[in-house]
Amino acid sequence: MLACALALAGAGLAPAAYAQQGAPAPGSLDTQYNACRGTNPNCYNDWGAFANTPNKVLIYSRTAGPRHANLGPALAAGLNPPLVAANAVQNGLIRLLAAEGITADWTEDVARMTSLNGYKAIIFASPTRDALWDHAKSAAGGTQLDAARHALRQYMRRGGGFVGIHNAFGTEYNWPYYEGLLGNANFYDHGANQNGTVRVVNKTDSSTSMLPASWGFKDEWYTLMPYPTNVKFLMVVDTNSLATKRSTHPGHGKMHPVSWCQYYDGGRSWVTTLGHDAGAFAQDTSTFPGAAEFQKHVVAGIKSAMGLVPFCK
Repeated sequence: MLACALALAGAGLAPAAYAQQGAPAPGSLDTQYNACRGTNPNCYNDWGAFANTPNKVLIYSRTAGPRHANLGPALAAGLNPPLVAANAVQNGLIRLLAAEGITADWTEDVARMTSLNGYKAIIFASPTRDALWDHAKSAAGGTQLDAARHALRQYMRRGGGFVGIHNAFGTEYNWPYYEGLLGNANFYDHGANQNGTVRVVNKTDSSTSMLPASWGFKDEWYTLMPYPTNVKFLMVVDTNSLATKRSTHPGHGKMHPVSWCQYYDGGRSWVTTLGHDAGAFAQDTSTFPGAAEFQKHVVAGIKSAMGLVPFCK
């Protein structure tokens, strides 16, 4: 240890400054994902890389498998292709963020996922399966088929923000790094799309401080395998409020999380399993139970991942 400290000093780096060069915070290295991960802010690479970046996000909703109806028809290639009314998630997020002075780009073109540093957050809005794999290039016999994965990893290490909504948990099953980005969690199954009661378990976070202690919502209530660890849980569903419970997975009892946050590999990660229905993103929030609360939660979560408000408190 002394030799290491002397070597650092000789290189012009005092031990206290070494963490800012990318070394994991003490006790925060997750060897499974080889990343500094958890609720310790020292895991964040505060290098000032986004100091001059505009308040802009990228919404990614590519589906390489089953597609949620609230995403509407698949989008054309390129950046910001035309949207129709049925693209409820994309339209809803764009509208909600614009009201906060945040510009949103959107795409389902994996080739557009290789240049991310112009965004303060990348939002995975219910993509599915191998959404970061370039299937078209693969079919043509091309190389560097996982360039988007590499770009996302480097973006996080630079201090970027990641937001995962609903079926972000049904994506990139075969990429361990992504499972870590979700908090050591993945989708297992879900019960009926049904009404339930959401309970706030962390009232101090920017994404929950404006919400009531409990509120009704309608969703599929994902079960998780593995179960998230070393994260800050923000909200849970009261499983006693669910009329139909999933029979395969035994459930998560009193601690069935639906949103949480963590620092991951130098960046910020804020995720929620909620957001199955188009009504959750509708402008008229009176038409869907809990839509107003959900939208406030998501917008504040995005802003926290961007670094505009305190993160994961």
